[in-house]
Amino acid sequence: MADLTTMLGSLQLKNPVMTASGTFGYGDEFADFIDIAAIGGIIVKGTTLHHREGNAYPRMAETASGMINAVGLQNKGVDYFIEHIYPKTSAIDTAVLVNVSGSTIDDYVATAEKIADLEHIPAIELNISCPNVKQGGMAFGTCAASAYEVVDAVRKVYPKHLMVKLSPNVTDITEIARAAEGAGADSVSLINTLLGMAINANTRKPVLSTVTGGLSGPCVKPIALRMVWQVSRAVSIPVVGLGGIMNATDAIEFFLAGATAIQIGTANFIDPTTTVKVIDGITSYLDANGYKSITDIIGKLEV
Repeated sequence: MADLTTMLGSLQLKNPVMTASGTFGYGDEFADFIDIAAIGGIIVKGTTLHHREGNAYPRMAETASGMINAVGLQNKGVDYFIEHIYPKTSAIDTAVLVNVSGSTIDDYVATAEKIADLEHIPAIELNISCPNVKQGGMAFGTCAASAYEVVDAVRKVYPKHLMVKLSPNVTDITEIARAAEGAGADSVSLINTLLGMAINANTRKPVLSTVTGGLSGPCVKPIALRMVWQVSRAVSIPVVGLGGIMNATDAIEFFLAGATAIQIGTANFIDPTTTVKVIDGITSYLDANGYKSITDIIGKLEV
């Protein structure tokens, strides 16, 4: 059986399949469906310094080959996470990462500092790319200078693995990736959702309360693949690919494009067993093609 052990810099994962933040809760919500410890890494829902109610309803809409969401990072804040959620995630026998977001750089820094003290959280994913909050989020991730500033500030206080989640809503994503790398990111994950909208023709009104939201699902996969391929050639740090991955074949395409690991998001809402099916499918592909390790196919796209 091929070796799926994955290294994101110094962060070791038992396999390259992770869950995308906001699509897998805190992990235990899926424990009735799968062995959550079998997943390479679980990235919990977005966590902010203070409690956030999120956006008004309606905030989710189906669209062709995907969905649009405008949840708005609803969560009870980092202190609640530390007191009530962390004791549960500590018992999960796999890497658990916290997705960190904020409205200001000081918010990001304060949140990261608190999480740095948690022994069983080996890394954070810095969300500078959320398209459905009115402050922060995507604003930091659409400009190289601001991306550098927030990553640099967090790097100064966070000593563990720092993954930075990139926005696709930019002209040149490689510029943002290089800025994150230059500021000290240990890896980058991409893509976050694309900015989209849905309209109800009968009411002549937007479907979402926020008018626009984040588009995800199979429809974004070609864009995500293209951006992963571009970024993997532009930086020397590991790239974590996500965007429309629904099965093992999708995941393998991301590895060939240059991703060291992948995240599964929207597919979790359709089939809660997708992660383990993808892990099994990757193993079958590697064995059938005579590969000894997942590293044998990373970046091996022939162009």
